[in-house]
Amino acid sequence: MKNKIINLIDDAIEELDKDTIAGILEIPPKEDMGDFAFPCFQLAKIFRKAPNMIAEEIAGKIEVTKDLSKVVPMGPYVNFFVNKEIYVKEVLGKVGENYGSSDIGKGKTICIDYSSPNVAKNFHVGHLRTTIIGNSLYHIFDKLGYHVERINHLGDWGTQFGKLIVAYKKWGSKEAVEEKGIPELLDLYVKFHKEAEEDDSLNDQAREWFAKMEQGDQEALSIWEWFKDISLVEYKRIYNVLNVDFDHYTGESFYRDKTNAVVKELDEKGLLKESEGAMIVDLDEYDMAPCLVTKKDGSSIYATRDLAAIFYRKNTYNFDKCIYVTGLEQKLHFAQVFKVVELMGYEWAKDQLIHVPYGLVSLEGGKLSTRSGNIVYAEDILKESVSKIKEIIEQKNPDLENKDEVAKKVGIGAIIFNDLYNQRIKDVTFTWEKIHNFDGETCPYVQYTYARAASVLRKTGITEVGEIDASLVTDDTSVALLKEIERFPQIVKTAAERLEPSVVSRYVMAVAQAFNRFYHENQCNVEDENLMKARVKLVIVAKQVIKDGLELLGIQCPEQM
Repeated sequence: MKNKIINLIDDAIEELDKDTIAGILEIPPKEDMGDFAFPCFQLAKIFRKAPNMIAEEIAGKIEVTKDLSKVVPMGPYVNFFVNKEIYVKEVLGKVGENYGSSDIGKGKTICIDYSSPNVAKNFHVGHLRTTIIGNSLYHIFDKLGYHVERINHLGDWGTQFGKLIVAYKKWGSKEAVEEKGIPELLDLYVKFHKEAEEDDSLNDQAREWFAKMEQGDQEALSIWEWFKDISLVEYKRIYNVLNVDFDHYTGESFYRDKTNAVVKELDEKGLLKESEGAMIVDLDEYDMAPCLVTKKDGSSIYATRDLAAIFYRKNTYNFDKCIYVTGLEQKLHFAQVFKVVELMGYEWAKDQLIHVPYGLVSLEGGKLSTRSGNIVYAEDILKESVSKIKEIIEQKNPDLENKDEVAKKVGIGAIIFNDLYNQRIKDVTFTWEKIHNFDGETCPYVQYTYARAASVLRKTGITEVGEIDASLVTDDTSVALLKEIERFPQIVKTAAERLEPSVVSRYVMAVAQAFNRFYHENQCNVEDENLMKARVKLVIVAKQVIKDGLELLGIQCPEQM
């Protein structure tokens, strides 16, 4: 129905294309204002008339069809009143097993670089944002038919490992590292920085050890590999809790033998300049600081490895887009790296390399820091969330089966949803009271709505419904619910276009709220079998869309709560 209205508007005016019309077509806030509304503000400059006058002219050009009961101007809007019975049939006819899926990405490859924790450092709550956002983008693009390569670009190379080797050899022991794992390595890392404040020679020693790593020194590489193996065990345990997986764990070290080719090409193309012994690409012309390519001692830097990674990925996967999900503080770094690729003559860098930044995350307002040792571990916060949800379940529904499994889905989901509910660029702060509220704009509210829908199906004994009498579900709350359900395919596309999972989370919340209004006003378990089936049909499609929407966010739904 929405597409029919878009076509009618398109026939009435030539100045806007269908995509623009679709983007500004609205659902009015009140039922008595119609089912769809077209704002005329954008046309005011074109026609040089007041929007309300334009609305009158457009409404006069549109003929009422069997699909519409009336088309009327309301101030600066053209409001459409649909034939609700036909509308119900059309929406329900669209919803199938793969509703919201698309083949627009068929034959196209997207690489998503996300999570990327630094080896030998605990996976803290700050790492959750990149992991959660990247995982959601994977699900969104996968839903649209793209082939997605999920890449974990581990921070497993660099001077920090020289620092850690120095700290281990000075103050550590094999027994302590094997017993405690990452916490011991983190303690050594923190101790190094404290000691280096008093003794700068430690930094020189760290650089020497990293240079040994780059030169293939057996002892240096052996210790480094050991630290890396210990770290991966920790990270994979967290990913398992989050139900996150990767196609590749190709960290910075993977590209260390590929950087020389990049440096050589930069030199051959006359892009390298010497600066205080280091080699840089001058970006003054583009209002950016220079991109450091090699340090004084000739060793590579993360920018060099990022350049090598880009060319490796392009050659290996022939990506259409390569997306980097990292913090906002890395905006300049990626702008520099992408510009260097462009200056090397690769035009595809302009629109195929994309940085997806996000804001900071904090627990009750406290900023997190690794170097100082003041960190909140991701595993601890996930466990605590699950534990607190289990306490709520024990109070509200102590006889619930599979309490541990339900608590895990709701506890993990609460953290993910809270992270993805606002635009990713905004900072995220949370308190347990807020994210575990079953009545607010939270994941437990949405999951409880899903469980409520599942309960309706259990009580009615109906799991599938074929054709229904559409005239039985033309009341305001039923139609309002179907309007939300109809939006799902476009929501998925919009989320992909904006690289913004919050588009999905906000939408799922709107569906849950519309369903609860429908639920409270339309009893499903009634004697009239046709009425019961008609209402249950809406329950089935709403339940499906909520589940599919939450899955795009990386969240699972319990059947009972």
